[in-house]
Amino acid sequence: MRDIALLRKKQVGLRLPVYLVDEIDDLSRMHDLNRSEVITEAIRSYVEEQKAQRLHIEFDQAVKELKLAIQEGGTTTLSELIHELEDL
Repeated sequence: MRDIALLRKKQVGLRLPVYLVDEIDDLSRMHDLNRSEVITEAIRSYVEEQKAQRLHIEFDQAVKELKLAIQEGGTTTLSELIHELEDL
């Protein structure tokens, strides 16, 4: 369950193209939600997707760095790399 402080709301203003508002209204009717709920869910979903993408990019970079370290004859295992990083 989310912390009650995270559930507080703050009003923000934004301008959207009319066609997009029409699509939001269609979704609102289909799912028996109001505009705010549809927009909130869309933004939440987008933010989570961006976080996941960033995590994958950072993981890929870490893998590349580990491979490079192994190729250069330095660190040979993940455990050794972790030890090396802890010593920094």
